Amino acid sequence: MIGKIAGRLEYRATDHVLIDVRGVGYIVYVSDRVMAGLPGNGEAVALFTDLLVREDNLQLFGFTTLVEKEWHRLLMSVQGIGAKASMAILGTIGADGVSRAIALGDWNAVAKAKGVGPKTAQRVTIELKDKAPAVMAMGGTLAEAQGEDVIEPDAPRPPRQASVRKANPAQAEALSALGNLGYAPGEAASAVAEAAGAAPDADTSALIRAALKLLAPKG
Repeated sequence: MIGKIAGRLEYRATDHVLIDVRGVGYIVYVSDRVMAGLPGNGEAVALFTDLLVREDNLQLFGFTTLVEKEWHRLLMSVQGIGAKASMAILGTIGADGVSRAIALGDWNAVAKAKGVGPKTAQRVTIELKDKAPAVMAMGGTLAEAQGEDVIEPDAPRPPRQASVRKANPAQAEALSALGNLGYAPGEAASAVAEAAGAAPDADTSALIRAALKLLAPKG
């Protein structure tokens, strides 16, 4: 299993890129969002990867965060969602958007992805709802896992810093805090997702306060 690719971006196509790793070129399929955040040709790049094995084909899919990779894996476990549909969902609403949509049961958000109908979107939110808390609690990027340099010093050309998004740990920390306060994972995830949707840039303290207000007894 190939779980990570770190090398130099050689070229990009509509839905995939070629990454040179010490003279070996790997074709990696990525979502529109990942593609938009990649560096220029010839620059260093690092992606988490998931290998899809078929009888007649092997395909690598690339992601900038572990949360994104895990949602891809889980989305593909739902009947009617293949790799293309999963990448369309992630490309349309992003990993955080998927977390919010599934935690809140918002199938309309999932259905915005090209090729995903209402029935399939509803199936996604129902079947994966219990998975949302664990995935939202994940975090980390390749830069955080291995430092700024993503290519070994003896690579053919001087490496540049990889273009990877920083994962926002606020949601994971807020989930942990609510869990410590005795809230069930499902209700905590829904509250944090709703709070994060209303204030995407909120820090941990703000998310906790907002989530607690949502969880407070009504009336």
